Amino acid sequence: MLLSIIIPVYNEVATLEELLKRVKAVEGIDKEIILIDDGSKDGSRELLGKLSEADLSLKVILHEKNQGKGAALKTGFVAATGDYVIVQDADLEYDPEDYHKLLKPINDGKATVVYGSRFTGEHRNMNYKHWLGNKFLTFLTNVLYDTTLSDMETCYKVIPRELLQNIKLRANRFDFEPEITAKILKTGVRIYEVPISYAGRESNEGKKISWKDGLPALWSLIKYRFVD
Repeated sequence: MLLSIIIPVYNEVATLEELLKRVKAVEGIDKEIILIDDGSKDGSRELLGKLSEADLSLKVILHEKNQGKGAALKTGFVAATGDYVIVQDADLEYDPEDYHKLLKPINDGKATVVYGSRFTGEHRNMNYKHWLGNKFLTFLTNVLYDTTLSDMETCYKVIPRELLQNIKLRANRFDFEPEITAKILKTGVRIYEVPISYAGRESNEGKKISWKDGLPALWSLIKYRFVD
């Protein structure tokens, strides 16, 4: 199995190199690493250029202007050639060593799509407002789509590339998470969850998502329950 690791990058020069070291250090998985710089202004683009020159296996794609996380991911999905795709944020909140946990249910024939839950595994406590927002959006997902997820907003989603190709994604920003979840569930696929570790950042440490992103996410969950 080839795993395509899609890494959207926006002003992550402080963590990018270390994150790539951790991704590459994961053993026993055939990996394709795709990085999409979404118009960074902090030197991330220049660093990506140096890293890709040193490692020709890296696929680096540059957006000329910032379009949003969802737009970067859509670019990465088109470039992916793996059997499965996983999203990896460019910060250090998520641990690539958890790839093995995420792939095990797939390898065992138990799951088609696997999400990593931050709330059932070892984690650094997050800001209460972020926790509450996550819990509310997950609750609404469960009500609208008849499921029992614990963490809809997780970054770690392992999805067959073939399934992604059959889903039309519209979101360009952080509303990607509810859109992809809604559209996966509407295909009839049940999402399998495994516990993962999580070391969340706060806004003063560079975290980009805020309470303002909750409103588009809320609207997406409601909208995609009735339309595609």
